[in-house]
Amino acid sequence: MDEVDYLVLGGGSAGSVLASRLSEDRQATVALIEAGGSGDGWAVDTPIASVLTALTKLNNWAYETVPQPGLGDRRGYQPRGRALGGSSAINAMIYTRGHPADYDRWAALGNPGWSYAETLPYFRKAENNETIHDAYHGQGGPLNVADLRSDNPFQQRFLDAAREAQFPLNDDFNGARREGLGLYQVTQINGERCSAARAYLRPHLGKRPNLSVETHARALRLLFDGKRAVGAEILQRGVKRKLRARRETIVALGAFGSPQLLMLSGVGEAAALAAAGIAPLIDLPGVGANLHDHPDVVLGYASRSRDLVGLSFGALAPLVSAIARYRRERRGLATTNFAEAGGFLKTRPELAEPDVQLHFVIAVVEGHARKLRWGRGMTCHVCALKPKSRGSLKLASPDPLADPLIDPAFLAEPEDVETLVAGFKLTQRLMHAPSLKAHWTRELFGGDEANSDDEIRAFLRRRVDTVYHPVGTCAMGPDPKSAVVDAKLRVHGLEALRVVDASIMPEIVAGNTNAPTIMIAEKTAEMIRAG
Repeated sequence: MDEVDYLVLGGGSAGSVLASRLSEDRQATVALIEAGGSGDGWAVDTPIASVLTALTKLNNWAYETVPQPGLGDRRGYQPRGRALGGSSAINAMIYTRGHPADYDRWAALGNPGWSYAETLPYFRKAENNETIHDAYHGQGGPLNVADLRSDNPFQQRFLDAAREAQFPLNDDFNGARREGLGLYQVTQINGERCSAARAYLRPHLGKRPNLSVETHARALRLLFDGKRAVGAEILQRGVKRKLRARRETIVALGAFGSPQLLMLSGVGEAAALAAAGIAPLIDLPGVGANLHDHPDVVLGYASRSRDLVGLSFGALAPLVSAIARYRRERRGLATTNFAEAGGFLKTRPELAEPDVQLHFVIAVVEGHARKLRWGRGMTCHVCALKPKSRGSLKLASPDPLADPLIDPAFLAEPEDVETLVAGFKLTQRLMHAPSLKAHWTRELFGGDEANSDDEIRAFLRRRVDTVYHPVGTCAMGPDPKSAVVDAKLRVHGLEALRVVDASIMPEIVAGNTNAPTIMIAEKTAEMIRAG
């Protein structure tokens, strides 16, 4: 369909939801445009296969940052999903929503309708929680949320270590409280990945004549009639096409892709666009600004335990056995999301909310699993949940096929460094508790090299990178001098154009960002249909 009512650019976590919900109205035609492939098959559906994403560019944009002064001028890695389902097709499937205060702050910043009480119904609408049935969770929604089926004994060892280290336990990170350590729930169904595309799109492909889904199609620029968005030019398998939208064009390309497309189309800081050779349509200096992410560091430990994943002469037989069990039962090692446990802790008792998050991984993960080590082991991530540092996304050139310049400004603010120093110490305390220490033989990184606070700070500069949660580059807010979209996610100063994805978050949530992105799309789809 070259002319539709709603044109959705980006088939990721937000775009999948929007296309599904908007096409429920059979009188409305919807086209969804995705640069990647179909986002299905064993490499997506089998959870353990997600390691292939880190080692290759399979379903992955595999961006890099510009050199980071706070990290000794290192370039960071920025994997993002490139397939239907977006990053939900390649992520660790962890289902957390953040803290209620996150959303109350959004509302307090001048965004009515985005408080926790007002967003909770959309989390519940999206969710089908298999095991937790209470006022915080939903049943019957498209997105299946389940307990892990890997049956790994390290889950219990982690919980025992948390008790020994005197950390609080939490059996529901999305319930009445957020603080504590525990086991993560995941977006899986029957031991398989439940990406946003699997949840929202696959059941309707070929069954809704008003829904068109185009893959391997990249948005090049938006089309305007004056200040009204009327569609987009796309490149699909070497052929350029112009698609028209009668009602709205919706940009859902993520924290990197959405501001890039806006700027390529003349929407952004006017002086910077003119300097890049792009004719400005409207001066919106917030486009590409406010980029931030959870800075994260990993501590690694060698082990001989056969319950852990690693490269060794004895690893093949357990893997073959795990795949056979997966085919029979959809249980066992092949269902692992690797980051099976973790949680939220306060670095100071007087804090109102947790300020660090842990992800305990049943493998040695170094350099985003791109640096392979011989042998088995375990790692534990710790990230700062409320970073003060703010970076930007800029155009490298007016070429729409060029990667943008990504600058998350990691550790630019001293407060972020000190939060991670304290988080590092909490993580060491956990990993040295008897129930975990009994299963590792030596510290690979994060041990003897980082004892004093100054040594920990130096370690952070050498090791910190993303934990895959970039947000903020098309921030929601009432002031077009700083914000890009209003509370209904309409782009300031333009007509029939919205941005709907993690880029609209004015402040990052205190947790993983996939569930909040799906919530944002659920809420916006309802706003659009309400008129």
